[in-house]
Amino acid sequence: MFKSYIWSLPSRVFHWLFAGLILLAFLSDDDKLLNYHALIGYGILILLVFRFFWGYIGPKYSRFKDFPLAFKDVKEFALNIFSSKQKYIGHNPIASYAMIGIFIVVFITIITGILALGVEEGKGLLSSLNSSFFKRMELFEHIHEFFSNLLLALIAAHLLGVFSDRLLHPAHKTLSSIFNGFKVTSEDYSIRLNIAQKLFAFIFLTLFIAFLIFNMGAKNNPLVASIHTSVDYEKQNPLFVKECASCHIIYPPHTLPSASWVTMMGDLENHFGDDASLDEQDNKNILDFLVQNSAETSKQKVSVKILDSIKNKDIIAITQSDFWKKKHEDIPKKVFAHKDVKSKANCKACHSDIEKGLIENDKIKDINAFM
Repeated sequence: MFKSYIWSLPSRVFHWLFAGLILLAFLSDDDKLLNYHALIGYGILILLVFRFFWGYIGPKYSRFKDFPLAFKDVKEFALNIFSSKQKYIGHNPIASYAMIGIFIVVFITIITGILALGVEEGKGLLSSLNSSFFKRMELFEHIHEFFSNLLLALIAAHLLGVFSDRLLHPAHKTLSSIFNGFKVTSEDYSIRLNIAQKLFAFIFLTLFIAFLIFNMGAKNNPLVASIHTSVDYEKQNPLFVKECASCHIIYPPHTLPSASWVTMMGDLENHFGDDASLDEQDNKNILDFLVQNSAETSKQKVSVKILDSIKNKDIIAITQSDFWKKKHEDIPKKVFAHKDVKSKANCKACHSDIEKGLIENDKIKDINAFM
């Protein structure tokens, strides 16, 4: 028996970086970590580009042409799966299909993620699509989630294959080969990298590390930058700020539909338990401003979601919307009772940028600060 060098260092480094970033992508699937989640996706895309070219110029066993994908190979492998005879030195037929499937699904997941980020959040390279497809933002999110779940299934199948091979064919050392590159074979099937392959792998690794360094901490990164900018309401309508912000925080007009603003401004004598009456001219001035900038006029995610959840309902408070309730249902009551919060209506306690017309996920304050 021989100890053959099957998996080169670049192949193994790719494998572990690929697996590690996919794990981080799932762990960062949280609204507050959205920017990091997106950048991790771009990092995985870089690795996929490397693996695509490596599949053509890399060493034997890493090349796609060495993947046994013929149906007869799959059938033969399945019928002899319990045999200790080692016919496939690199990937076996089932593992080959699993790997190709993972590569394809990961690519689609990343592309749909970039689409969802652009359409739903108005961020990233495809943020311009927000204007055209914002009413269908949930479609892209659902497609992204579907392929993410499909990826989990493929990864589970891949891991099952690895560990079943460990049980059925322990002498082959397949699992340990993922770490050290060596398999035990009947003949010496060792591979060697040429200068061009080494140089190509080094260049890509350098580019990948540079991407991580320059993007993970960069401000105004175009890969995750938002097209939604802050608003100076004092400049836009001083009366709105003077009359409304004197009693509570500034609620951006785009957080409620026009019908809600009309109802609210038409009954200021009973404004959530207070008399906030204004003279007719001031009332009209503020109402016109609110209607002109209501949820119907905005393409921000929060506006679309609130508009959908309030539709045909007589609601004049964000906290009464189904969208708000769903987003905040897991927050303990004691958070809203905290001395720095005091009320569900105090959005600024957690959303530091709300008075600038923004409710960005990465600007949400950690609720542990109020626990």
